[in-house]
Amino acid sequence: MSNHLEARMGDIADTVLMPGDPLRAKYIAETFLDNPVCYNRVRNAFGYTGTYQGHRISVQGTGMGIPSISIYANELINDYGVKKLFRVGTAGGMSPDVQLRDVVLAQGSSTDSAIIQNTFGPGIYYAPISDFGLLDTAYHAAQDLKIPVKVGNILAEDRFYNDEMDRQKLIDYGVVATEMESAALFMLAAKYQVKALSVLTISNHLITGESTKPEEREKSFNDMIKVALEAAIR
Repeated sequence: MSNHLEARMGDIADTVLMPGDPLRAKYIAETFLDNPVCYNRVRNAFGYTGTYQGHRISVQGTGMGIPSISIYANELINDYGVKKLFRVGTAGGMSPDVQLRDVVLAQGSSTDSAIIQNTFGPGIYYAPISDFGLLDTAYHAAQDLKIPVKVGNILAEDRFYNDEMDRQKLIDYGVVATEMESAALFMLAAKYQVKALSVLTISNHLITGESTKPEEREKSFNDMIKVALEAAIR
């Protein structure tokens, strides 16, 4: 057991999908995995292990935000030996080049979080990036599945309601979408020399105002899950 997971050593696979919504973790396990077993119910952050096309895969809900995903990423890596971590979550579209329900592969993650300065000190502006091998594999897996994907820089925000941020400038500099977790995941993966990638679905759009419904965000968005699972086993 770790501080926030009741799993025993060996209960969790070395590859984990990490949705923010614990109910999406349940949905993924019950829909895509064979013989899923629930290994964690602490704080209702559901975690499951099963198999996908004969490969052992786990799914762990992480909650929202950089502090929450940091807890689970740390414990999955350090207490359970996880080597590949895929965030599968929702994002807000920023660029006019992405549309509602598009799948985005996060090449890197800008952030307004203090985690960079707190880790490296003043004067260093570390750039959290995904693992290129996973990114390349996911991109080609999506092509094989005939699922269109966009690849680009995203923003991991500290606050969901953030009226003060100049998002237009970020759009002008090529940021395609915003969420609240990936910068921490990429930084921790680099720290512990494991692999991480974020596969995201555009659930709402900051420019057009379009939005999907909560039930759709929980129980659909299957394209990103298929891409992540295929990338995980290649």
